[in-house]
Amino acid sequence: MSIPEIQQAWRVAAKGVPSKVLRYDKNVPVPKKLATGEVLVKVQAAALNPVGYKLMGRLPDILAKKPYIPEHDLAGIVVDANGTDLREGDQVYGWNPVSIPLKPDLGVLAQYTRVPADQLVSLPANITPVQASGITLTAMTAYQALVDVGGLQPEQSVFINGGSTAVGSFAIQIAKAVGCKVTASASAKNEEYVRSLGADEFIDYTKAPLHEALAANPPTPKFHVFLEAVGLMDPSLYTHSEAYLAPGGTFISVGPQPKGFDVVGVLKLAWKAFLQPRFLGGTKRSFKLVMAHPNRADQEQIAKYVAEGKVKPLVDSVFAFEDALKAYERLATNRATGKVVIKVDPEVAE
Repeated sequence: MSIPEIQQAWRVAAKGVPSKVLRYDKNVPVPKKLATGEVLVKVQAAALNPVGYKLMGRLPDILAKKPYIPEHDLAGIVVDANGTDLREGDQVYGWNPVSIPLKPDLGVLAQYTRVPADQLVSLPANITPVQASGITLTAMTAYQALVDVGGLQPEQSVFINGGSTAVGSFAIQIAKAVGCKVTASASAKNEEYVRSLGADEFIDYTKAPLHEALAANPPTPKFHVFLEAVGLMDPSLYTHSEAYLAPGGTFISVGPQPKGFDVVGVLKLAWKAFLQPRFLGGTKRSFKLVMAHPNRADQEQIAKYVAEGKVKPLVDSVFAFEDALKAYERLATNRATGKVVIKVDPEVAE
């Protein structure tokens, strides 16, 4: 397969929101100099993540050399195996893990990108590249939260706050694949969607404060793992968790998402979650933060679940490569159920 010298790519030119700083460039060099262990991939589809546009708006120039190509999740075809165990022509999916500072040519909103070979797995026969492109970052976050951090075991009970979020949606499926009972929360309009993923019980968080509803009707037995997949700043779900989280159970958060510079909110959460001693009223349950990190064994286990049909890809919407700005608009609504995907290769099947 011939590899061109020049490609088309979206590049972040400054700090700000995508509509202001993202540029469609038709004259970007294809990265030909590969480090040991890297391969060159012809990108078929790329999925957006909230971390992508948040980095655009927050990272100072010293941590993001501009212009840089954004985003991390992809599916595509290996065109230069560079002496790795992969072969030219292999259909793969995976990610370029989030790294700070950002490197200009490691993003995936481009026709070609270089990726560590050990961050790619073979495309299962039962899904398309478009479906596969949105799996890795969110599924790894969910898997590592539940299994690596929470130590979830078969027949345990788990609560997932934000069952309709991308991480929450994968978490429901992964917990069911492990063999657990799952209770999930979302708004009433997403109840059917959340139950379709395998949730055994559903709670509409809009009817009453969720911590009050759970404390008033605690499960028997109590939850072994509580995954907060929304990114709430309010620590109430954690501070009241003794009522519904088993002794020795773990409260896991994907990380608070403050609006603007909410210093007071961050300090309050830090005090309640990490600093307040138990003899001063601290919560008698452990609080853990999770951020997806490279782990080949985790990635292969998720791929196995996908190939077996136990974990299904979740695609909210698909946009043409030229319409990346519209894709970011969809992502920013916070109403997507599943991944927002950009079809880089217009010929690839959805």
